[in-house]
Order: sequence, then C-alpha cells, then structure tokens
Amino acid sequence: MKTQKLTMTQALVRHLAALRVEMNDGSVQPYCAGVFSIFGHGNVAGLGEALWANRAALPTHRAHNEQAMAHAAIAYSKAQFRQRIMTVTTSIGPGATNLVTAAALAHVNRLPVLLLPGDTFTSRAPDPVLQQLESFSQGDLSVNDAFRPVTRYFDRITAPEQILSALPRAVSIMTDPANCGPVCLALPQDVQTQAFDCPEDFLHPGLIHFRRPPADAYELACAAATLRSAKQPLIVAGGGVLYSQAWEALRAFAETHGIPVAESQAGKSSLPWDHPLNLGAVGVTGSPAANALAAEADVVLAVGTRLQDFTTGSHSLFAKAQLLSLNVQPVDASKWHSTALVADARVGLGQLSAALANWRAEASWTARAQTQAATWVSRVTELTTAVPKDVLPYDAEVIGAVRDSLNDAGGDSGTHDVAVCAAGTLPAELHKLWRASLPGNYHMEYGYSCMGYEIAGGLGVKMARPEQEVIVMVGDGSYMMMNSEIATSVMLGQKLIIVVLDNRGYGCIQRLQLASGSPRFNNLLDDCVPEGGSRSTIDFAMHARSLGADAVHVSDVAELKTAMARARAATGTQVLVIDTTHTRTTDDGGCWWEVAIPEVSERSEVNAAHARYLAAKQDQRP
Repeated sequence: MKTQKLTMTQALVRHLAALRVEMNDGSVQPYCAGVFSIFGHGNVAGLGEALWANRAALPTHRAHNEQAMAHAAIAYSKAQFRQRIMTVTTSIGPGATNLVTAAALAHVNRLPVLLLPGDTFTSRAPDPVLQQLESFSQGDLSVNDAFRPVTRYFDRITAPEQILSALPRAVSIMTDPANCGPVCLALPQDVQTQAFDCPEDFLHPGLIHFRRPPADAYELACAAATLRSAKQPLIVAGGGVLYSQAWEALRAFAETHGIPVAESQAGKSSLPWDHPLNLGAVGVTGSPAANALAAEADVVLAVGTRLQDFTTGSHSLFAKAQLLSLNVQPVDASKWHSTALVADARVGLGQLSAALANWRAEASWTARAQTQAATWVSRVTELTTAVPKDVLPYDAEVIGAVRDSLNDAGGDSGTHDVAVCAAGTLPAELHKLWRASLPGNYHMEYGYSCMGYEIAGGLGVKMARPEQEVIVMVGDGSYMMMNSEIATSVMLGQKLIIVVLDNRGYGCIQRLQLASGSPRFNNLLDDCVPEGGSRSTIDFAMHARSLGADAVHVSDVAELKTAMARARAATGTQVLVIDTTHTRTTDDGGCWWEVAIPEVSERSEVNAAHARYLAAKQDQRP
C-alpha cells in the first residue's frame, strides 16, 4: 500500500477536494464547493496551511461572522437540493460556539454541512490555553462538546490516523437520505499539525452516488389500500419532495389520480404556483383553499414532510383524516399514527401510483380543488397589487412590487428570482403570496425560524445559483441581528438584492403578545425606551452603504418598483429599505397554532385568551 507523509489536516483537505458526486442530471461535480473560514490561533497554523496549499482545488472564503458563514454554507446545500456541501472552520472558543445555532438549524432542517472547529491541545502541555473552557469534573471536555446534541455525527480527532475513518463516516451521514444533517469533526490544535503515513487511496475517494431506497412490499400494499379507500384525499408536499427532486413524480401522481396538492414551507415550489391542482400553502401560514380542503380530507398523503406544527395547525388542521406518510426517514414516516411508507419520495410516488393503477379521487373533489385553486390565484393578485393610499404598506404589497418589477420589464419573476427569508411576519405572507415557477425558487428557513439567517442564507443561495437573481426579504429585527454578510457578498462579488421591511421592531411577536391577552411590552422599538433613553433612529440604508452595498430608502411601493428595476440592472449588492406597518396582515387563510396561555392572570384579556386556547385544543389530534 502506497502512502504519503501528510499532516492530519493536509489529508483531510485533499480528501475533501477530491470528493466527487454524481448529480441527478448525470453530471459529476465536486461534492464540497468550498470552505468558509474565520481563522484563529486554533486553526490558522494547521488547517490554514493545508487550505492554502489546496486553494485551487478547494476555494477558501473569508466571512465576517461564524454563525453567518455557517448559515451561508447550509443555504448553499439547500439550494443544491442537498447534493453538494460547503465546509466551515473556526478556531476553538467563541468561534466554535458561534456555530452551534447554525448546527441546530441544519439539524432541524435535515441539511448537510461539515463543521471543522479547532479544539484544545490533546497533549494538555500548555493548558489552559487562550479561550479554553476548563471543566472541574471532566478533563476532556471542551466547548465543542456542545455540538453533540445538535449534529448527526460528532467526533474529536485525537490522533491523525483517525481522520481515515472519521471523515468518510461524516460524509456518509451527510449523503444519507434518511440521516442527512450537520456533522462536526473537532480538530485539536496539535493534532492538526501532526504527520502520519496517509494511504494514497484516501486521497482518491470513490464517486458519491445517492441512494433511492424503494418501498417495502407490505408497506406499499397498505399505503395503496389506504388511498383506495379515500374519496377526498389531499397531498401535503414537504421539503423531501425537493431534496429527492421528485417534483415531476409529484405532478404526474397528482394529475393521474386527481389529488390536490398543498405545500409546506419547506415544500413550496414543488409544483408551479399556477398548476391547476396546487392549492398553495398549508397550515398556520396557509391559503384558504389548502386549509379548507385539509379540514375535509379523509386521507392526507404527507410526502417528505416532518409534520411540523405550522404545517398541521398544531395537529388540528387535518385531525380527522387518516395520515399516510411517504418519507425516507422512518421516524418522520411514523409520526402521529401514520400509515408509514418508508421510501425515497420520487421512487415511492412512482411505486404507489403503479399500485393504485386507474384509481382516482372523486371527480367532484378534484373539480372543487381546481376551482378553489384558481380562486386563490386571483385573490393573490388582488392582495399583492391593490395598494391603498395614505397608509403605510404591509408585506403583501411589498411582495407584489418585488415580484412584478421583473414582469413589468418583460421577464418572469417565477423563473428568475429566488426569494429568501426566515423569520417574523414575512414567512407567513411569502408562503401564501410568493409565486414560484421552478423548484427551489422559494427558499425559506422555517424549521428553526432563525432570525438573522436571511442575508447570510441569501449569500449561500447566490453562490449555488449564480445565474438567478436572489432577493432577500428581511425585517428590521432580523437585519439588526445579522447583517455582516452584506460586506462578504460585496467582497466575493456575489450580488444580492436585499429588501428591508422596517416596521420599527418585532411586529410579529407584538401581534402574538396582544392576541395572548398581554399588553404592548418589549417588542416595538418605541415601547422600549426607558427614562433617559433615546428613540431609535436607525438608518438602514446608510448602514448598508457603510458595508459596501448600494442602498436607498424608498418612500412607497411605487418607488420600490422603480428602485427594484435599477437594482436588477446593477452588478453589485443592492439594499432597498421601505417603511411598513405590522398592524395590517393578510387575513385570508391561516389556522390555529398552539401557544400556551397562562391559566391564571390578573388581566381579563389573558383569561379570555386562555378560554379560547382550551376550546381550540379540543380539535387537536390525540
């Protein structure tokens, strides 16, 4: 066996750089597209040296915030439908712990990312080193142990030879359709620099091919029997439809069997927005068309969804339906007493369709779905284009202006634009109102609902889809939490269009606060100024310009459309700021969401809210 004398990190980087993946279109691409790095004393000398030597084969990108660069890496993978990844490295200490939130986000959303934080010396000779956490009860503990509950696989490399088994194992997790998620290899500072005889085979790994597990014959028969018993079935398309690239299989299945489709946040764009059987968004942020039929469906076929509470209305929306879950992950397929069909979404839909033969849903149900879908399409146009005068705009009107700014120029925003968002009121409005014609043109992080993901995520999407216009829609609250990657997008030449909706605080949570019976408290900026304090006068456009972007504050929706046209023609990152109101929202659609209300309170409003809460829980699925 031929070997080469390499340091542990040299071997790691060369293995990563050599990894190739067979894409669903048959092409072969590098599996790891690059490394986001913020260097510190725990990774600059060891891993940094290896990255420099291999910078042509594995590009390294400097970022401005560790959490943000991990968000960008995760978004890259999501935009690539989990077929490719990016890697993230930090030093030990705050750099490492800044990754924990991003790791949790990737874990919740079933998205792959390789985290390579530095770690303390295994020799312990210089202990305690700068940034080292000292445990009085566990001598081998470091801050990196915080990654254990928020990653799918964790390992600490305490000898250079361990990379030979640890890295392939990490890759196997990230490429496993059922267990896909973040992995962490903690790299002690001294071990990074230690050399060993590395087998040359390790430097030439085999081609990655994604498995598509078929359904078990017994489960397939049960699933087919369940659907044949249905008269009014509904499909709920989740993120697994996109990750399996099963959108054509979904379309064919729905059309063949006359079943309407509703989309979760992660599954939106599985069908084109104008498909006759696409009822739109489902759940708490759902359309009236999807939610009305969900409440009456006798069988719900959940495809590639983990049935989050926003999708199910805290398990009240289709509580009376029989659940049939097609999912590659057995735990997800078995949730809420579902009839489980464990399989790849694309393969499973094909098998299930064949097993159903000529069976179709009742014709009247299919026709009703098509009518309601068409009605909702018309209503979306009305909501996003009817802009009243002399009042602040709200999210729907901004969404319409952003969307139609390309249509006015003769283009198709559904084809060319990717909308990126994460938290606040915008996910509800975008879920209902954004129109996506192509898979992946709606990029929402709503599994972890992580404020601050938006701009960093937009950067990752742009790196994955450079040919498309990436439009980040973000509230002022999320903007304030994390905006540093505006500077990174400028530095890397990755153009973003960022639309900042300024409603002067956490408007979404204030509405929830008031609905729960509590008074206005600690949410809107003007409510948070103590005696002796000063009213907030943040100028978001000026701030964005200081980071290198072109930025403007527009006065109204009409001016926003004009500014969007200029932004589309520009070559660098653009930031458009518009004042909005949190008091107006889209009332159409939606359903109950369980938020616990205090059992006792001095406020009559809270007691009334608690009574409504108890009444709503009666419709919850047991």
